[in-house]
Amino acid sequence: MRREKEIHKAEGKLGLLIPGMGGAVSTTFLAGVEAVRRGASLPFGSLTQMGTIRLGKRFEYRIPRIKDFVPLADLDDLVFGGWDVFPANCYEAALEAKVLKKEDIEPVRSFLEGLKPWPAVFKQEFVKNLHGPNVKQGKSHLELVEALRADIDAFKEEQQVSRCIMVWCASTEAYLAPGPVHASLKSFEEGLRENSPHISPSMLYAYAALSSGIPFINGAPNLTVDVPAMVELANSRGVPISGKDFKTGQTLMKTILAPGLKARMLGLEGWYSTNILGNRDGLVLDDKDSFKTKETSKLSVLDTILQPDVYPKLYGNYYHKVAINYYPPRGDEKEGWDCIDIFGWLGYPMHIKVNFLCRDSILAAPLVLDLVLFTDLAVRAGMSGIQEWLSFYFKSPQCSPDLYPEHDLFIQSMKLKNTLRYLMGEEQITHLGLDYYYPM
Repeated sequence: MRREKEIHKAEGKLGLLIPGMGGAVSTTFLAGVEAVRRGASLPFGSLTQMGTIRLGKRFEYRIPRIKDFVPLADLDDLVFGGWDVFPANCYEAALEAKVLKKEDIEPVRSFLEGLKPWPAVFKQEFVKNLHGPNVKQGKSHLELVEALRADIDAFKEEQQVSRCIMVWCASTEAYLAPGPVHASLKSFEEGLRENSPHISPSMLYAYAALSSGIPFINGAPNLTVDVPAMVELANSRGVPISGKDFKTGQTLMKTILAPGLKARMLGLEGWYSTNILGNRDGLVLDDKDSFKTKETSKLSVLDTILQPDVYPKLYGNYYHKVAINYYPPRGDEKEGWDCIDIFGWLGYPMHIKVNFLCRDSILAAPLVLDLVLFTDLAVRAGMSGIQEWLSFYFKSPQCSPDLYPEHDLFIQSMKLKNTLRYLMGEEQITHLGLDYYYPM
């Protein structure tokens, strides 16, 4: 791992490869980046662009912006390409997604029209509710991997990029449990040759990227790179991986509220969560197999934060229910309802109600930007394999198999910023503060 002045500079173009480029998250992200580059908007929600970081002691008042503290790629150096099962260019797709107002899309129309997705690798059995015509016709896993590599090579040559990153912004796939084919790189490559049905399309994208030396970011709850085979491949090729599932609406609220309940030793009887949304993501999750993948991701949050084994009297018997309902009139404007039953002193009950009317893609877009820029920094700093320091951005953070994932948003934030401090040779912040009052 390289630190401080040893970190390679962010020189040349950074190519961003997006499976699902015509979706709501991608088109919202792309339109927003271009608007920011033109000075027409501010990058609200982006830690890399608007966040600060404290350095040293409080009395020093050193609080630079993160993008001035670490050597991140410039937004003007980003170039884009990607795949989608629908052939519409990103302007047409943005209009179809109905996330952004037409008057906000029109100023960047020419940019979006220039982004037309390549035919995607797609298997109907993994996303049953989508039916798109823009699909590669390869007959085998290896043939499809080679087709993806050809797309990547053509993009790199056309755009003259110095480096690339792939970020999965496509749909949630049907639930897939880890199996023997995922246990090692050798078994996975045997599965590729034998067209194993346990290798999903997202895994083909990830394999094509990692084997080409390109980092992979998993924005969906799919298994994808969260298996030993992909971790082995990423480490052997010296490239970062991270995931999974962008942390946006209801789960974001859980990772804010649950640490507060635990910090105050308030007990939990039950947490009921339901969502309504009407975008393409909602349509996909209307299938029970895809919903199971998402449910597994969303249900894991509370147990890890609350530690029922450590605090059985407080959290040993709570009921946790998650529901997602497809409701087309709502579009991308998701509504999340939470009914939280807690108890305090002498066991007296209390109740918290949360009604979060959020915009899923508006919350996700800045996460894509941050993850791309931080992952590029990780590459230039010589970091490879699982990037747990980026857990801040994910519902179900990937970590080493001998560890449990950290879900507490505030611990995740501290971990991320301390990693940046470490890379730049600055002192870690512990918030102890006793040295302000006592000789140490």
